[in-house]
Amino acid sequence: MHFTEQDHQAVTAAIREAETKTSGQIVCVLAHSSSAYAHIPVLWASALALFTPWPLIDFTQWSVQRIFLLQLVVFILAALAFSWMPLRLLLVPRALQRARAHRAALEQFVVRGISRTRHRTGVLIFVSLAEHYARIVADEGIAAKVQTAEWQAAIDALTAHMRDGRIAAGFTAAVERCGAVLAQHAPPDGSPNELPDRLYVM
Repeated sequence: MHFTEQDHQAVTAAIREAETKTSGQIVCVLAHSSSAYAHIPVLWASALALFTPWPLIDFTQWSVQRIFLLQLVVFILAALAFSWMPLRLLLVPRALQRARAHRAALEQFVVRGISRTRHRTGVLIFVSLAEHYARIVADEGIAAKVQTAEWQAAIDALTAHMRDGRIAAGFTAAVERCGAVLAQHAPPDGSPNELPDRLYVM
């Protein structure tokens, strides 16, 4: 994934434009992955290494030392293979991927200060590429006023562009949709801009 300075500027401009029509705040976060899933290579390599001796014991006359050496080689090679991120992700259950991405979105909501805005009308647009996960997290001051379908429309606009590899266009479209929702439910009241107008890339 290559995100240019022009892409950053486009998202920033979209956020600034949207926030001129609302007292709400919009923050965008793009993550390469929501987790390193560091346990996966060790877990699967250990399972393969533990399985390796049994057919050798039953069907060969190899010595214990030779079987142990092969077991060690299997563990090392499997751990290296499963360290390749695309393969590692294939071994992670989809439910676990979504859970990790959801947790990452909630963490970013707190880390970026969205929960500390004056009117609690901040919105996070979060995307995690490795997990193919996108979510909008709205603060309590706006969440109760907006139906899920309105946020889903923003997610749909985001993912439609991202499927074509147009990440910046996806964020821009989502920002525009969220801005329209915020303008309706949290109109301008002269409040200062409380959060940076930018896209965070993790």
